[in-house]
Parts: sequence; structure tokens; C-alpha cells
Amino acid sequence: MNSNLARVYKMSFASVYPHYINKVERKGKTKEELDEIIFWLTGYDMPALQQILTDKTDFETFFNQAPQLNPNVTKITGMICGYRVEEIEDDIMRKVRYLDKLVDELAKGKKMEKILRQ
Repeated sequence: MNSNLARVYKMSFASVYPHYINKVERKGKTKEELDEIIFWLTGYDMPALQQILTDKTDFETFFNQAPQLNPNVTKITGMICGYRVEEIEDDIMRKVRYLDKLVDELAKGKKMEKILRQ
């Protein structure tokens, strides 16, 4: 594993979560909408998310222990950080970028039904 992947894997979700909140709130969206996206993607609920934040769970563990990755994640396509999400080979990095893509879509004002691939 290259050093950049290792850094992302071991980065705590709690260290990034406030940045996600700031990003969506700057665009008039809410923490609750962000949480809904996280729950949709991972199957976590609010008590589990609170525990992840308290424990400073790393991204690798966050995704590896997710109750259920949403079966519609394959519908998340497009560019994020210069990469096509659907072409990222590393499993954890692809899941991180799925989340990044959903957060970007929320921040850009996309309707929740579209973000959640309904």
C-alpha cells in the first residue's frame, strides 16, 4: 500500500467529519442532511455514528465495520478529486470517494432523492 493510501486509511473519520459539516452548511445544507447521506451509504445510525466520532475510528475501520454498504453505490459515478469514482480499484479509497462525491452533490444543491439514487 502506498503511503498516501495508508494515511487516508488511518485518518480518523472524526477529523474529517467537521469539514464535511462546514462544506455543506456553507452552501445552506444541514448536518442532518449530511448524516442522512452517511447513514444511506453505510447503514450506520446516529448512536453508531456518535460512537465512531467518540472513538476516533479510522476510515478503514469505519468502512470495514459498516453495517451494510448501500446496494445502490454502483450508481455513484463521475469525477471526484480527478478520478472517476467507479474506476478506483482500491476498495476503501473507492468508498471514501463515494462519500466525498455524495457530500459534494449535497453541497452543490442536488436534490436528496438524486443523491440517494432513488
